[in-house]
Amino acid sequence: MVSLARKLIASRNPIPISKSYELGNSEALQPFVPFSRLQETKLLESHLVSLLDNCSSLNQIKQVHAHVIRRGLDQCCYVLAKLLRMLTKINVPMDPYPRLVFHQVEYRNPFLWTALIRGYSIQGPLKEAVCLYNAMRGESISPVSFTLTALLKGSSDGLELNLGKQIHCQNIKLGGFCKDLFVHNILIDMYVKCGWLDCGRKVFDEMSERDVISWTSLIVAYSKSGDMAAAAELFERLPVKDLVAWTAMVSGFAQNAKPREALAFFHRMQSEGIETDELTLVGVISACAQLGAAKYANWVCDMAEGYGFGPANHVMVGSALIDMYSKCGNVEEAYKVFVKMKEKNVFSYSSMIMGFAMHGCANAALDLFEEMVKTDVEPNKVTFIGVLMACTHAGLVERGRHLFDIMEKHYGVEPSVEHYACMIDLLGRAGQLEEALELIKAMPMEPNSGVWGALLGACRIHGNPDIAEVAANRLFELEPDSIGNYVLLANTYASAGRWEDVLGVRKSIKQKLLRKDPSRSWIEGTEGVIHEFYAGDMTHPNSKEIKEALEDLIGRLKSHGYEPNLSSVPYDLNEEHKRRILLTHSEKLALAYGLLITDSAGSTIRIMKNLRICEDCHSFMCGASQITGREIIVRDNKRFHHFHNGVCSCGNFW
Repeated sequence: MVSLARKLIASRNPIPISKSYELGNSEALQPFVPFSRLQETKLLESHLVSLLDNCSSLNQIKQVHAHVIRRGLDQCCYVLAKLLRMLTKINVPMDPYPRLVFHQVEYRNPFLWTALIRGYSIQGPLKEAVCLYNAMRGESISPVSFTLTALLKGSSDGLELNLGKQIHCQNIKLGGFCKDLFVHNILIDMYVKCGWLDCGRKVFDEMSERDVISWTSLIVAYSKSGDMAAAAELFERLPVKDLVAWTAMVSGFAQNAKPREALAFFHRMQSEGIETDELTLVGVISACAQLGAAKYANWVCDMAEGYGFGPANHVMVGSALIDMYSKCGNVEEAYKVFVKMKEKNVFSYSSMIMGFAMHGCANAALDLFEEMVKTDVEPNKVTFIGVLMACTHAGLVERGRHLFDIMEKHYGVEPSVEHYACMIDLLGRAGQLEEALELIKAMPMEPNSGVWGALLGACRIHGNPDIAEVAANRLFELEPDSIGNYVLLANTYASAGRWEDVLGVRKSIKQKLLRKDPSRSWIEGTEGVIHEFYAGDMTHPNSKEIKEALEDLIGRLKSHGYEPNLSSVPYDLNEEHKRRILLTHSEKLALAYGLLITDSAGSTIRIMKNLRICEDCHSFMCGASQITGREIIVRDNKRFHHFHNGVCSCGNFW
């Protein structure tokens, strides 16, 4: 120990106690007023611990350690445990310094053991923390609650479920911590992170005492797993609902594609007088983006300003607003938010690039990317998904190839399966199906459903049933219960006139009891009310007026040469039946309603749709925009289509 003290003191010139300028108030180390020896020691220990609390570097900690040794406290577990915790805090490796400090104490108490165990649990290797725990138990030293929580935290961070379960058993066996709130909260966290949510819930149900952390950790876990019913059930039972709990519910519903529920919870939160923070607002903004309603978009933007989280000074809110306005069909407003932002990071740039891409503004997206790389903002994975998507929607094959080639060489972004999916989509939409298939075969990772789905979708566009079969068979293995893949294959067969194969696919759908997500479109009505329409459904309160408006519009279009594209109906039906199906597609019903509720000839009609727009509806919207003088914006599940004066922004490439 004397040699250690000499090394510590020699590490730099010892600071005279009366002139210590790095350790804070040196006067506290001056001679003490007369106290008993025990009182004096306790005061000195407390002071040294306080000094350690204020240390921010290894050099400062070593100086305090030198004082510990000089004052004869080199065996004081209380002070040395604090020293070990501070070494962990500033990420000093456990070997050799902390380990040496630990081993030179002859009689180690549970807190000193725990300090070193905690260090290894945080820094690793976790195995060493377990060995130390076993050695501690081998010396018949009982752990404290912090010993178990340190090991549980290490198990949680390392996803070491088996170790976590063993520590849980230790907790039960020892008995002393069965009612410890902190231990149980860490247990819940460990089970949740390791994917054993049911076990986390069982721990929660057996707790005799719970705090807001116990409740909210499970609420967040259920939200992430998509079980919003269980999350809501817990939330309603929560005795005191704080901002964290409310935010977990708002964000949870938004992340699970339940925007109306998210907004309903936010309105409840406001009525309860709960303060709104930046994270809550981002959840609300995400919900508005999913609804795609302009009125909600303007409302939430005004609200962000009112709460002091305006996009000019809050980059997280600004990036979310860019995404929201883009998804609500107003890319111009999204760009205004982007320009207004004083600070721009990779998320704001990527959101704007993605916004331009989904609206078919390929040149604007690529120009913004060039602007971004000239700044200090480095593009990331999402940025390249955006620029590749922009190339895909504009058919810029060579530009897409170039960006894909340089993303890793120039910017250090390794292509992921998502980037390969973009490239397959780019090549496939351009009709280069064989090259797309070869690229899939050359992928360094296993292709996922997104990759094969992009190829199958391209086969549907270009009517290639042979390659479609290859893609579909792989998708049936990866997603056996996804009806969309069966429908795409059936539609591809239908385009090629292979009706027997169509019947075979439909037979498989019936045998597997799969159900298709019905085609639906929605439009924002007066007072911000969202009106939904399903294909062939005439149950809307204004159905009579909608039918009349639609028939009038169809008549006017036919006088301008419109004829329904019967190939858009993938069924072996007679022509008249196909016409009736086509003329009641959900987006046509939504358009008719939009024309009814808006009087201004110059007003824009915005329609959202859950599936890809068909060829007939696409040409229908082009013609409608010309004869009504309206701009019609349709968001399908792939991109935005801006119909104006008879043409679409996609250039018939979608």
